Amino acid sequence: MGFPHNPHARETVLLSQYFGDPEARSYKGWVKRGGYEALQQALAMPPAAVTDVVKESGLRGRGGAGFPTGLKWTFMPKEKDKKKPHYLCVNADESEPGTFKDREIMRWTPHALLEGTLITMHAIQADVAYIYIRGEFTEPFAVMEQALAEATAAKALGTFKIYLHKGAGAYICGEETALMSSIEGKRGNPRIKPPFPAAFGVFGMPTTINNVETLAVVPHIITHGAAWHKAMSLSSPKSTGTKLFSVCGHIQKPGNYEVTMGFPLKDLVYELAGGMRPGRTLKACIPGGSSVPILNREETERCLLDYEGCVAEGTLLGSGGVIVFDDSADMVYQIMRLARFYAHESCAQCTQCREGTAWTTKILERVLAGQGKMQDLDLLLDLAENMTGKTICVLSDSCAAPVVSGIKKFRGEFEDYIAGRRRAMVA
Repeated sequence: MGFPHNPHARETVLLSQYFGDPEARSYKGWVKRGGYEALQQALAMPPAAVTDVVKESGLRGRGGAGFPTGLKWTFMPKEKDKKKPHYLCVNADESEPGTFKDREIMRWTPHALLEGTLITMHAIQADVAYIYIRGEFTEPFAVMEQALAEATAAKALGTFKIYLHKGAGAYICGEETALMSSIEGKRGNPRIKPPFPAAFGVFGMPTTINNVETLAVVPHIITHGAAWHKAMSLSSPKSTGTKLFSVCGHIQKPGNYEVTMGFPLKDLVYELAGGMRPGRTLKACIPGGSSVPILNREETERCLLDYEGCVAEGTLLGSGGVIVFDDSADMVYQIMRLARFYAHESCAQCTQCREGTAWTTKILERVLAGQGKMQDLDLLLDLAENMTGKTICVLSDSCAAPVVSGIKKFRGEFEDYIAGRRRAMVA
């Protein structure tokens, strides 16, 4: 069932305070810890007032894009048409390599997600919510199922309806429009925007899509106020609150760490996560899940963990999946593995993605096999340029990001394979 969460002294424990506490999973245990009080407070407020509080708090989506949450809620129609029910889709299809925070929220504090979902439904005047859970999340699904049954029995849902929807293992269904297609029983293909979900979403009705971590923090904002949340920032006023970071790779203490926005990446890696293995040094780091540009050692040691701080170093905060590489890592092989993942997970709808991810993988495999040419590196960069910003969703961009940054920062390793200075491998 996991280990009790023993937070580091420098963590700002909010969402993770009950990780490892089995009693917090139950409805009674959650109520005992102050659960559902924020819901009652929100229900006593007009929907627009709830939205205003979240908007003023500066909360931004924790799923990857970082779009202002309250602003997204305002896109829903103001006047409710009885013939057009409003929907909320909760994106719990956490499939980004290196990211495992939402899984823990559902495993240990399912009622935090349910309470945040209900508050959001009130704010956007939604009638129905679908919590779309990754197909491989067997335990989180079972925990959420039990929590929903308990909350329903306790009449915590009122007139709202919440359904759990299990995915089938497709990474692409984490993209919001593909997620809606999957809920409708269709193939999980992303849709062209516009129309945007708030106008034409699931079943053709007004819809808002939010991430698990985003909704789990909403009750805290309602309880403590917008100013409280806005004050939690170590750097940029545009990045507020706490953030869960999933740290993995060549690190001594992998796991989830919750810190205030703007926390130094080097402190997360070296201090909270215990640093490199004995005798090893830091080589590279991916700060926001596999789909963002790679940082070298110097950039990692400068980077601040907020939206603006990551952009300043040429990368993105993304989902907060921190993947650490020490000096033993073969960056050509690691980048090939990422490209192969995206080639496998492409829905194949767009030519640039379908062909681009496949050819990127083939070329990288060729380089690793000792059969590459120097012009292959320029070919990879040309492919990446034609894969970026030209498709319905950003899966193609996600494949290109680590490839481009990897070649620019670790070009010597690619050239060593091509020149025969590294032993060829069959990937």
